[in-house]
Amino acid sequence: MMFAADLSAQASALINRCRAKDLRIATAESCTGGMVAALVTSIAGSSDVFEAGFVTYSNSAKTAMIGVPADMIVQVGAVSAEVARAMASGALAHSQAELSVAITGVAGPGGGSVAKPIGLVYLAAASKGGAILERELRLGGIGRDAVRLASTEVAIAMLYELAGRAP
Repeated sequence: MMFAADLSAQASALINRCRAKDLRIATAESCTGGMVAALVTSIAGSSDVFEAGFVTYSNSAKTAMIGVPADMIVQVGAVSAEVARAMASGALAHSQAELSVAITGVAGPGGGSVAKPIGLVYLAAASKGGAILERELRLGGIGRDAVRLASTEVAIAMLYELAGRAP
């Protein structure tokens, strides 16, 4: 898969920062379907920092693969800040990574509701040290691919920021 040069440059900068600090990353992706993992691993040398990628598209996969509580999904919905945080924590718990990022949302063109419209995406990035970053995107009906790409770009930026905070 080919990514735009600027997005590849951001991923390369993330890899360099993580390599310099001896940090490994894991991803937990739903609506992006592994796009963050694909971007990072498209860069030569990514094996120095990329630990694991969990594509947890279904609710049952979120629970089985990374330990998101099923009752949480029932209570707040898969597209929520709470589930994004649980996904990020689960990716850390189920890998040897020091940093993780998680994405859950409604990419469209269907599946939206008044409460959770198309283009609503929640992201969380977490570190083994306990730091967490959260973002809520309201991208609207810009198209499925655009929602996924915008979410991927934000995820890379969040990991870059979190890696900068690491000792």
